[in-house]
Amino acid sequence: ASPTAMKVILLKVAAWLSDLRVAIVLLLVIAACSGIGTAIPQGEPASFYLERYDTSPWLGVMDGRSVLRLQLDHLYTSQWFLLLLAWLGLALLLCSIRRQWPSLQAGLRWIDYRQPRQLSKLAVATSLSCTEPEQALNHLDHQLRQQGWAVQRQKGRLAARRGLIGKVGPLLVHTGLIVFMVGAVIGAYGGQRLERFLAPGRSLELLDPQGTTQLELQLERFRIDRDPAGRPEQFASHLLLRDGGKAEPQFADVSVNHPLRHRGVTVYQADWSLAAVTLQFGQSPLLQLPLQSFPELGDQVWGLVLPTRPDGTAPVLLALQSEQGPVQVFGPDSTLLGLLPVGGEAVEVQGLPLRVEEVLPASGLLIKRDPGVPLVYAGFAITLLGGGLSLVATRQLWAIAAEDRLHLAGLCNRNLVAFSDELPQLGKIATANGAS
Repeated sequence: ASPTAMKVILLKVAAWLSDLRVAIVLLLVIAACSGIGTAIPQGEPASFYLERYDTSPWLGVMDGRSVLRLQLDHLYTSQWFLLLLAWLGLALLLCSIRRQWPSLQAGLRWIDYRQPRQLSKLAVATSLSCTEPEQALNHLDHQLRQQGWAVQRQKGRLAARRGLIGKVGPLLVHTGLIVFMVGAVIGAYGGQRLERFLAPGRSLELLDPQGTTQLELQLERFRIDRDPAGRPEQFASHLLLRDGGKAEPQFADVSVNHPLRHRGVTVYQADWSLAAVTLQFGQSPLLQLPLQSFPELGDQVWGLVLPTRPDGTAPVLLALQSEQGPVQVFGPDSTLLGLLPVGGEAVEVQGLPLRVEEVLPASGLLIKRDPGVPLVYAGFAITLLGGGLSLVATRQLWAIAAEDRLHLAGLCNRNLVAFSDELPQLGKIATANGAS
């Protein structure tokens, strides 16, 4: 193909990519895909999806292999999702270059209409009789400047404009969306996510890319606030922070909806669990034994299997649902043998006195490092600013004094009906002052 034909093809492709309808369709597709990423757990091992969706396909049609093949297990970093984001970013960039930027440049240029017949072709136009049109033009000039219009005055005519900053709004919206998408991609690739349960006194080290300790979190205290029915309302962690390059530790509190942000790391209070139970057998020393979850017994049930004979026979199951107890004791045939109050007196189980001293809860912390967060926030801020500025109406007005008449005309990109009512009023005030 000749260079001219290639140029024509490129211009047609650019025009199609920058079409508003294409951008809207892309936004809808990306929103729908994001909804899929919310419905399907992300970042789990391949075995998780095979076990979960092979027996019960997602939406009845998609098994585990299909989920993995379509990269729905890591949707936000999949090649096709990043391609959609790149396509949308390119469409916004081309739209800004081909339409918004020329529109802004055109708005910055003053247009000089010299003949009344030129004004009659504009969207809003009127012509008023006046004995002193030049004097009326002077009064109109003064009136417009008082109302905040920028006025360019020439002999026998003037041009005025107001709200030119509204032309910047669409450019800022496109810029903000592009910055937001760049931040999201950086966060998806460069971010880290870690979810751990910590018992009081335990610590967790976060390493930087070089393998050195960037931050150490130690759980000092963990508190669960419950309603009168025993349901958890709030849980909070009191943490001790040790920076890798600082000697002085810092204390910080984290609770639900109140995360901690420190040196690019965000710590969320995400969950809670039960870590261990402290028991006493007869007159024995206190023993702290770890608890494990038993999802087959119900939601949020923890416990351990405990032998009641020295030879390891006659096991019983200790189960509990909260750190407040009571601890339920079940026999081998699932019969309830008794209830052990936390911190209470010993209860004889299978001939063995057993007492529960305390139950140690664990704090579920979600730790995220997202280098794209500043860009995401900046993108939101720029988009909101641009959206607000886009609501500002850009108005342009021209006036020509000719013989015994004052000719007025104008353009407006917002609320043209109100501007068409305002323009004659401006002319009437000016002509009335010109007649006086």
